[in-house]
Amino acid sequence: MRFVLASASPARRAVLRAAGVEPDVVVSGVDEEAVTASLSDPTPSELVTALARAKAEDVAGRVGGDAADTVIVGCDSMLSIGGELVGKPGTVETARARWRGMAGGTGDLLTGHAVVRLRNGDVVARAEGTRTTTVRFSTPSAEELDAYLATGEPLAVAGAFTLDGLGGWFVEGIDGDPSSVIGISLPLTRQLLAEVGVSVTRLWGERAR
Repeated sequence: MRFVLASASPARRAVLRAAGVEPDVVVSGVDEEAVTASLSDPTPSELVTALARAKAEDVAGRVGGDAADTVIVGCDSMLSIGGELVGKPGTVETARARWRGMAGGTGDLLTGHAVVRLRNGDVVARAEGTRTTTVRFSTPSAEELDAYLATGEPLAVAGAFTLDGLGGWFVEGIDGDPSSVIGISLPLTRQLLAEVGVSVTRLWGERAR
């Protein structure tokens, strides 16, 4: 069976590899702004799930004939702070503003997941869901925040922080699933794979056996 991760995220790939799955990476060409604009007043969960679905479906349309049996997993993460849903900040100014708003407080990290199973190029099953984890942030000093922003790491990740990288120094704790905060929930992905008829142990590589 071929396992395809519809994401360029090295963090998601690392989570899967550490858990015994070596994914093929095929990055989707989805216009996230267009998908968001097409939705009518979505809830945070509906938005991240719709984006994950769009990514998985886009990749499914491109790899369909490449293997007899294939599963594609798409993910999308956003952080909810004070009722506002935010993604990747993109600029130092935006990331700094995000940290001013969340330092010393909490936020909900939502990761939408979508799984598509193909057999001989045809979609035979789909499953999707969202995992929400509460993140408790510390308060970095001005010098620490300047140094963190200068690394560029927070500019390209949802919520302007990582749990498994430099941002982990500024996270007091989490309430929920750590793998979901990194970008792909192992428990939820296992559940969704089961819904499309795939046991996760079937995907484990030789190192995990």
